[in-house]
Amino acid sequence: MHDSPKGASEDKPRRFDRTQSLEQKAEQKAEQKAVRESAEREIEDSGATLTRKEKRQVTDHSRLSALTVFSIIRREGEEELRRPSSSLWWSGIAAGIGISSSVYAQALLYETFADHPYRDLIASLGYTVGFVLVILSRLQLFTENTLSVVLPMLSEPSWMRLGRSGRLWAIVLTANFIGTFLTALAVLTVTQGVEGQYSSHVAAMLEVSEHAAEASGFTALVKGIPAGFFIAALVWMLPSSKGFELWVIMLFTGLIAAGGFTHVVAGSTEMFMLVVDGRMGVAEALYNHLLPTFAGNVIGGTGLFAMLAYGQIHAEI
Repeated sequence: MHDSPKGASEDKPRRFDRTQSLEQKAEQKAEQKAVRESAEREIEDSGATLTRKEKRQVTDHSRLSALTVFSIIRREGEEELRRPSSSLWWSGIAAGIGISSSVYAQALLYETFADHPYRDLIASLGYTVGFVLVILSRLQLFTENTLSVVLPMLSEPSWMRLGRSGRLWAIVLTANFIGTFLTALAVLTVTQGVEGQYSSHVAAMLEVSEHAAEASGFTALVKGIPAGFFIAALVWMLPSSKGFELWVIMLFTGLIAAGGFTHVVAGSTEMFMLVVDGRMGVAEALYNHLLPTFAGNVIGGTGLFAMLAYGQIHAEI
């Protein structure tokens, strides 16, 4: 029996996606081969008398060029832009829930080292937990996309790419916020005792959240710029950090917390906790904290790092 026209039409996008995936893998292998061959030629031109095994070891330990890193991240960005909206949505919600573990871990250390002179610095290590979870799980975190989905648009500008980037940003950021709000609501609802008292851990989370809320308005915007820059730098470094991804993530996200910088998604957990607990109004959380932080993260991630990263390889494309 022959397939119906409808079945055939449904099968075409699948075949197209498989073909695109195979083409991307072939391009990636070709780029990796080109990098190896280039490194081998440089070794031969240097006149060094190395065995084949030694040449391969030198090649394997060569750093990725800026153009290679750009190509890797651009390809990842193009793959994200082609993902279905439902995939981005659920991944974004999961990321929002996962990133909330940063606030919990930070509060846990904040409470444990209450009398320690370096309490805030030690608590900053807990802030890294959610980022490790989200980034290594390949979940959709908005601030990562300030670099990855922007590079394809910078290399080949078009209204279609701009529209796709805006679509992805809107879906992911909204999903992240829903994830963090649901987490804040669940934590405060489930842990509240019969007398309206919270556990010591939740009380510490609220204390950490109030401390974060001290940065508002223009201050939140300014402190959001370094955070956006650091996250974009982290994304740029990951292709060159094979085997050391955990330490790179912890280094830069811990620096965000230690420096008192603002991150729109992790910070939304803190703001939503204060909203749910009645310590802050929705309008105040949105206009005084989240929107300024959002603007700062975009300026730091897209306006600064993405432009500088593209500028250094523009003449090589």
